[in-house]
Amino acid sequence: MANTVSVLVGSTYRVGFLARPDQAGRFPAVVLIPNHGVLGAHEKSVAWRLSRLGLAVIACNLLEGKTGDPEPAYRGLADEEAIRVLDEVHQWLDSEDISWAISQKVGMLGFDVGGRFALMTAAHRDWVGAAAVVAMPLTGDEERRHPVAGILGHLPVPVLGLYGADDSLVTPAEVDDAQRRNESGNWLLYTGAGHGFSDDGSADYHRDAAEDALVRIADFFLAALPEAEPLVTG
Repeated sequence: MANTVSVLVGSTYRVGFLARPDQAGRFPAVVLIPNHGVLGAHEKSVAWRLSRLGLAVIACNLLEGKTGDPEPAYRGLADEEAIRVLDEVHQWLDSEDISWAISQKVGMLGFDVGGRFALMTAAHRDWVGAAAVVAMPLTGDEERRHPVAGILGHLPVPVLGLYGADDSLVTPAEVDDAQRRNESGNWLLYTGAGHGFSDDGSADYHRDAAEDALVRIADFFLAALPEAEPLVTG
């Protein structure tokens, strides 16, 4: 089951995309944070495919109402503002209107710059149960109050990081350093894959790496989050 939804954030609604298993019951929930904060075909495809593997996924715009090129606005988005939006997405999942999500502990999945907000939320919110990031920049945010490198050793939840070994923006040495800082996490490199390896709309798309990454993400969240509660009838 997949469709566009409206998520109440503050006094306005944000456009979101929901994909969940088509069985009756409650399922582990994942909030997907898109790169540059605006939903695209890639994020919707990932959400739909993860739902086929047993997860309920809600992807939501973080930059609703922004005009022009979203990249600089997204990179300048304050952590506190992003977390506020994600808090409200979680409140929506936790509301009485939602009967299909297990919302006590939720997964965070961030692509590229979206990974930063996945980890920052995991570091500061106890409703996060696990976090996965794909091609998230590991440097370049040293001027922020909380650089990614500084929180890696203090994350209270399981972490999965997936990267292309030929990423032009993130070096293998930086991924190795992330693993050193986040000893309990699992930080992996795909040989021959570039920055956009998971996105079939990218020139860097790497089918084998993307397929493996999707299965790893699903297995990671299914192991780290509460088990599904299927509705048994008759």
